[in-house]
Amino acid sequence: MKRVTAAALAFTAIMVVPPTHGQEPGLDPDTGLPASRPFAFPDLGDVPPFWADRRTGYITTSDGTRLRYSVLLPKASGKFPVILTVNGYDAGSIGGTPYLKHKTSMSVEFDRRLVEAGYAVMGVNTAGTGCSNGRLEYIRPQLGQHGAEAVEFAAAQTWSDGHVGMVGSSYSGSSQIATAQNRPPHLRAIVPGMVLTDYRDAIAPGGVPAPGFLTPFRVIFRAFWSELAAQVAKEEGDVDCLKQIEKNLEAEETNSGMHLSVAHPLRDEYMKTFDLARHADRIEIPVLSLEAFQDQAITPRSSHYQSKLDPGRLWLFQTNGPHDMYLAEAFQGTALRFLDRFVKGQDNGFERDTPRTTVWMEAFRAGDSILERRSSAKPRWLVQTGPVRTGDLSVKEFRLGVSNALSPTVTPGPADAFDYPGTGVVVNDVTGATFWGPLPSDWKQASVAYTSAALEQDMMVYGPGSADLWIMATAGDADIQVTVTELRPDGLETYVQRGWLRLSNRALDSARSTPLLPIHLEDPGRLMPLLPGRPVFARVEINKMGHYFRKGSKLRVWIDTPAQTGGLVFDTFTQRQKVYVLHNARYDSVVRLGILAGVKGPPTYPECGKTLLQPCRRDPLAGS
Repeated sequence: MKRVTAAALAFTAIMVVPPTHGQEPGLDPDTGLPASRPFAFPDLGDVPPFWADRRTGYITTSDGTRLRYSVLLPKASGKFPVILTVNGYDAGSIGGTPYLKHKTSMSVEFDRRLVEAGYAVMGVNTAGTGCSNGRLEYIRPQLGQHGAEAVEFAAAQTWSDGHVGMVGSSYSGSSQIATAQNRPPHLRAIVPGMVLTDYRDAIAPGGVPAPGFLTPFRVIFRAFWSELAAQVAKEEGDVDCLKQIEKNLEAEETNSGMHLSVAHPLRDEYMKTFDLARHADRIEIPVLSLEAFQDQAITPRSSHYQSKLDPGRLWLFQTNGPHDMYLAEAFQGTALRFLDRFVKGQDNGFERDTPRTTVWMEAFRAGDSILERRSSAKPRWLVQTGPVRTGDLSVKEFRLGVSNALSPTVTPGPADAFDYPGTGVVVNDVTGATFWGPLPSDWKQASVAYTSAALEQDMMVYGPGSADLWIMATAGDADIQVTVTELRPDGLETYVQRGWLRLSNRALDSARSTPLLPIHLEDPGRLMPLLPGRPVFARVEINKMGHYFRKGSKLRVWIDTPAQTGGLVFDTFTQRQKVYVLHNARYDSVVRLGILAGVKGPPTYPECGKTLLQPCRRDPLAGS
C-alpha cells in the first residue's frame, strides 16, 4: 500500500504527518512497477495502560455474523456503564500495542477520560472489517441492526450495569445514527460527530463524482486491518482473526466504496438503502451532535438529519474546521458531562446550563505536537441559542448583476463567461491552515466573481445557502462550484464555504426544497441533459456555514470548476466549453443566505491564517 499524507487520514478522525521525501522505492519483481511503500502511521508517543482489565472476544449476531470486540474496564470494582464505539477500522482491537501508541481510529485521550470517570469503553468492528466476518455493507441497514445487538450484548455482560452510550465521529458517528434508529432498549444516549448519513454525500456531492474521498478512504480502511488489527491478533495468538483479515482484504477488492460508485453512479433504488437520514425520526434518546462546516472528508451535508430529531432531546455543536474536531478537549469535556447526565443518570445540570445550539466561531488551534494541536481546538468566541431550524432564519438575497456586482435589486447586464473545465481559484490544502495556493495562470479566464458593496451592518450568516443561477453551457453538461468569501476592509479575502452541482442533476425535490436548501432528486430517471446554447435554471446548494460578516466587509461569490486539490478532488465532466452566467430581468440569478438575528460578535477580525480552514489571502481582484 502507498504511503498517504495527513490529507488522507483526515477521513478517520486521526492525523498523521506527511511522508518524508527520500529515495524512491525500487521495482516490484513481479510487476515491474515501482514497489509500494507501507502505510505510515505517525509516531505520537506511548501511553501506559489506564485500565484495570482488557477483555476481547466475538459477538455472534442473530444473522450468524461474528463481530470482534475489545473492552477496557476501569480500575474499580462493581458494574460499569458502557460507552460503545462501532466502526470499520480498528474498534474491535483497542487496547493492544498500536492503540497504546495512538495508532488507532479512536481518541485515546477521550477513552482515558471515560475510563477514569468510571465507564467501560468498548469497541466493535463492523461486519466484513478487521477480524469480523460477514459482508461489508458500510451504512446500509445491517450497520444499525448489528449495532443494536452490540448494545444489548454490552448491557448483558457481568461487568456492565446495563446502561450504554455511544461515541465517535465519522464511521463511528454514522453507526450511532444507524443503531439508535433500531431503538435497542439499553441505549441511553449518543454523541455522533461528522456523520455521513448518505453515501452519495461523500462519493458525489451535488452529483459531481469525488474520487478524492474514495481513494484515500480505501487505503486507510485496509491499513487499519492489515497493520493494526493484524498486529493485535498476532500478539494475542488469534489465528482465526488473521485468517479473517485476509478474507476481508480480498473481499474488499470487489465490495469497496469505489466499486459502489462505479456500479451505482446515481441514486438508484440500491443507493437509496445507504441513506440513514430516512428514518432518523425514529431516534428517541438524547443526542449531542457535532459537525464541522469545512469538513473536507464528508462535508456537513449529511447533518440535515438533525432536523428530523426531537429538538427537546438534541444538543447541537457546530464549528468551523476539519473532520477531526471531535478530538478537541473542549468538546470532549461537554460530551463527558452529557454522558454522565444521560447514561449514568447524574443530575449535573447539563440540561439547565447547556444551550441547545452552540456554534464555535473562528475556532483555532495551538501547540507544537500533533497531539497538542488536534486536542487544543477551541473557539475565539461563541454563538449560543435555542434550537434553530432553517425556517427560523431570515433570507438575505444578493443578485448577480452588471460589472460583476452583487446587488439587492436586478442590475441587468451581459452574461459573464468562463472557460470550463479550469483549475479555478479555490486551491485548497486540507493538511494545513490554508485553502489558498498560487493562482493558476488561467484563473481570470476560468472563473467569474461577483462582489457586494460594503456591508452597512454586521451579518451572522448561518445554515445552508442557495445559489439560484441561470446557466448556459456551449457544449452540454458541466459541473459548477460556488464559493462564498468575505472581502475584508484590509484587502484580505477570507474563505467561508462552497457547494457543487452537476447541471444535469438539477431536478429538484420540490416538496422538500426551501429557499435556503435546494434538495436534488439525483434520480437516474429524472436527469435533465443540457441543450447547448439553451439557458437552464440550476440551484446550487452552498453547504452549511456559520460566519460573522462585519460591517464594512463585502460578500463575494466565485463560480468556477470544482477544485482538483485538497480533500475534495472532483472528477468533473470534462468537455471543453464556455459556461455563461446570466443576470437580467428575465434570467435573474440570485444568491440566498440565511441570517441568524441577534448575534453580536467582537468587532476585531481574527488573525489571518489562524482560523481553522477559513484562511485569508490578498484580494486577487484588487486593481482588476
